[in-house]
Amino acid sequence: MNKNELIAAVADKADMTKEQAGAAVDATIDTISDTLKDGGEVRLLGFGNFVVTHRKATTGRNPQTGAAIQIAATNVPKFKPGKGLKDKVNS
Repeated sequence: MNKNELIAAVADKADMTKEQAGAAVDATIDTISDTLKDGGEVRLLGFGNFVVTHRKATTGRNPQTGAAIQIAATNVPKFKPGKGLKDKVNS
């Protein structure tokens, strides 16, 4: 499912126009992104948790030359599914 299909599905389930559903989906994604950017967490009970973890700087290898390269430290967004989502997917 792509974003347009998600918007259409939300519009059908929530009995709203596609424009309204598109605005709701965009606002949800923006809010989650902004919260993670500011170092917060988003916990949706029964669905899952969006968190940011810090990945330390490491030394890697260039596969073509074998030369050592530095991989910079970075923050990585992660999603951990909740029990409700796991149960629904596995039923």
